[in-house]
Amino acid sequence: MKTNHPFDEFGIHLFSDDILKSRIPESVYAKWKTAISKESPLDRATADVIALAMKAWALENGVTHYSHWFLPLTGQTAEKHDSFLEKDDEGLPISHFAGKALIKGETDGSSFPSGGLRATFEARGYTYWDITSPAFIRGKILCIPSMFVSYSGEPLDQKTPLIKSLEVLSHQAARVTQMLGDKSVKHVQMMSGIEQEYFLVDKKLFDQRQDLLLCGRTLLGASAPKGQEFEDHYFGSIPNRVQLFMDEVNLDLWRIGIFAKVEHNEVAPGQFEISPIYAEANRATDQNQIMMDVLKKVAKKHGLIALLHEKPFKGINGSGKHNNWSLITDDGQNLLEPGDKPQENVRFLLVVSAIVKAIDQYPELLRLAASGPGNDHRLGANEAPPAIISVFMGEMLEEILLKVAEKVPHKSKVQPEKFTYIKNLAYIPKDFTDRNRTSPFAFTGNKFEFRMLGSSLSPATSITIIAAILADALKVIADRLEPIKYLQDVREEAIKIVSEIISEHKRVLFNGDGYSTDWVAEAEARKLPNIKSFVETIPYLTDDKALKLFERTGVYTLAELDARSAILYEQYNKTILVEAKAMTSMVERQVLPSLETYLGRLLAIKDYPLYAKKLDTLMTLHAKISDALVELKASYTECTSHSSLKDEGFALRKVLVPAMDHIRMMVDELEVSIPKDLYPIPDYSDLLFLLD
Repeated sequence: MKTNHPFDEFGIHLFSDDILKSRIPESVYAKWKTAISKESPLDRATADVIALAMKAWALENGVTHYSHWFLPLTGQTAEKHDSFLEKDDEGLPISHFAGKALIKGETDGSSFPSGGLRATFEARGYTYWDITSPAFIRGKILCIPSMFVSYSGEPLDQKTPLIKSLEVLSHQAARVTQMLGDKSVKHVQMMSGIEQEYFLVDKKLFDQRQDLLLCGRTLLGASAPKGQEFEDHYFGSIPNRVQLFMDEVNLDLWRIGIFAKVEHNEVAPGQFEISPIYAEANRATDQNQIMMDVLKKVAKKHGLIALLHEKPFKGINGSGKHNNWSLITDDGQNLLEPGDKPQENVRFLLVVSAIVKAIDQYPELLRLAASGPGNDHRLGANEAPPAIISVFMGEMLEEILLKVAEKVPHKSKVQPEKFTYIKNLAYIPKDFTDRNRTSPFAFTGNKFEFRMLGSSLSPATSITIIAAILADALKVIADRLEPIKYLQDVREEAIKIVSEIISEHKRVLFNGDGYSTDWVAEAEARKLPNIKSFVETIPYLTDDKALKLFERTGVYTLAELDARSAILYEQYNKTILVEAKAMTSMVERQVLPSLETYLGRLLAIKDYPLYAKKLDTLMTLHAKISDALVELKASYTECTSHSSLKDEGFALRKVLVPAMDHIRMMVDELEVSIPKDLYPIPDYSDLLFLLD
């Protein structure tokens, strides 16, 4: 007897390639496939047929509206809903959706961040269908992944430059692959598997904390008596309430065709992770944005709140988003697969050396792409890589690369054939490298893992930067190999290129502990940048090196870079200012009144020496906090008086952030001195341990 299984519903809300193929003529489907492969543009007649099929499928699934779903520069997703409802000539209701509506939509572009590309009165913005990412259903809405541009064509989103960068990477990687003998390769895709970490807290407790509500993180809060020191939460038994939440998240994602694969407890109490199977990088970005939205919406249905901030709680692990990526040719070859003899795998060595070069040339852009204001609280802490960009290759592969650089043959064994100490299993293969959780950029067998990315951020910018800098490095290699006629000569030249690149850029290779203080000193000796905060990375987006890179690759124009720089400054500045105002409100309206109530209690028993001493201590702390608030407000006014966004941002980092840290230190000391029945803010013990 057959029973229903959740897997039976996989992809029922995704307008997949198979569904499209079953609903349109074969000739139209062929035109669609050539457009996907960029061999010819999609014509209007083909779009009309696809739109009709898409509408019919959507209506069959109870959909009433469609939306051009896009990724504005807010870091979130955006959608405007239009119903399929139209009037016929007699004024009666009909459903209508043509190719024109599928390809292009119009929305108000004035209220989205534009960095000066659009004036407030210039309101028109356009969405254009991204034909490479399939439409999907959320509720009663057909969501059509789209690009978002201004009236005059400037990108106002994260998807447009992402697609550009992936296209240029595909072209340059294919050139190199063809020159090394695989002439049939036309395209190379970046594949991404994006791990998502998050915290869960009870919604009733969340609603009582203004900092979580407005800022996504606790601005105040003393550590709980127990944190993560026992390491008992990591991979532990999942609480029942959380498991029910995860089950619904998985079902929602599976219905949209997202291969949600892994779920588990993370290291910190109340922290969890979800990971999908790999997808093409543009689609993987869309899927991660959907995943974040699903996590937040499903959590509320279970009386929970999903926190995506990089550091919601001081003193325990923060949350990241790890991008595991590889390069796959259109005939299925992984360019990052070392093979059984990596020391003889010229293509692998050449591609890896290009990656090493790209990372060493543009560490500032990678640091920028991985960070937002929230990641400043996480990078360098436990379970997060440092702010110093380095590459972990593993001892064996690093040795091979260094031997090539030294022009010395590598004669050592590649790897043992099996583990020998488990006798009841015939064969257990060993990976080429261990994992280095302290490395920002680690090779993990046949892929790289970029571990710096903040959990709340869209992966789009980091993938765009990685694709652009790698494409630039591969172009130099392809240009050098192109004039060479014979394959053997090409391979010999490729080894010379590997030797030169590693000799010049080996400073970025590091296999040790990225958390150690010794590494900070060693990195400084190697002249590797150590950029401490997000706001300090923003100027690198528009420096001469970056401008030339993006001009060569065609990913961003100068105007777009200036605009995005301004948006990032605004994002940082507004975040810090909102946090300062929220902290001031909480301390003045909640913390100090609760202290004053407690002081009233103590005054009634002040004749006892113990309470007299405590009364004196708390009154002194009250005065210090009150004075610090006055200074914080003065600093707020001083920082916001600067005429440029950059100067304001640097002032906030230098003056306001330390002032807030000082107030937090005193308030956290105060929290453990006030009886719990008087303190109005839920503490860390409740937030972190009341999930089941």
